[in-house]
Amino acid sequence: MAVTKQVPEVEEEKLLRKRNEELERELRKSQEREERMKAELQKARERLRVAEEAEERLCSQLGELEAEAVDQARTDHARILALMNQLSQAQRLLQASSVAQPLGLASK
Repeated sequence: MAVTKQVPEVEEEKLLRKRNEELERELRKSQEREERMKAELQKARERLRVAEEAEERLCSQLGELEAEAVDQARTDHARILALMNQLSQAQRLLQASSVAQPLGLASK
């Protein structure tokens, strides 16, 4: 009886060792996958950091451009007003000279 009892124990031990080896292989594969995923995550974080920095630079540049555009629009508006005033003065002078000119022609 001892011999028959020992044979199943040996078989069971072989099965357990085999299963243990399989589990260890699976564990190693899982750890390798985990390391690859960690590396991919780190790369993704780095790309995100670079993208966020680029976004900040672009927003800053956009703000500067908007400020320049507003300043240019104010300068242009002031120039337009000055030109309108000059045009109005020129028209008044022309009207005044055209009114005065017929009188001057009549006296000759």
